Amino acid sequence: MAKGPKNKRQEDFGTEFEEKVLYINRCSKVVKGGRKFSFSALILVGDGQGHVGYGFAKANEVSDAIRKGSDAARKNIFTIEMEGTSIPHEVYVEWDGARILFKPAPAGTGVVAGSKVRSVLELGGVKDVVAKNLGSNNPLNQVKATFKALLQLRNREAAMAARKGREIHA
Repeated sequence: MAKGPKNKRQEDFGTEFEEKVLYINRCSKVVKGGRKFSFSALILVGDGQGHVGYGFAKANEVSDAIRKGSDAARKNIFTIEMEGTSIPHEVYVEWDGARILFKPAPAGTGVVAGSKVRSVLELGGVKDVVAKNLGSNNPLNQVKATFKALLQLRNREAAMAARKGREIHA
């Protein structure tokens, strides 16, 4: 029986990970003495070789939020199924209000996508893909929808074997 994708830690891969701050949000709460600010950070890590992860964290200081988000991202790294420099097949995903469509593209096309989705794909190492964000412009929902789509990707051999009712052992 096929199991779901496993998220791994950075130590499980022998590569160097690049970190990118994708979004920082400032939230304010009005208290008796004035306003109290807190921050949330959305962080991406990836090695450009098919491994990418994200982390979301909140703190009272920007630097603390970034550090906590980075630690969370390094604990949740996923492997992207690729075919050459593109994705193996078309995929459409809905997450909350975000709807995302990915289509494979021929070599040399590049990453045609919006800013948040583009960052995830580039850090993951996908070189040729066409993506369209059809719903929400909330950065966290876009990233979660992107990861949901990337985790649905299957290589052709596994997809054909599953369709025919066989198991393939890699």
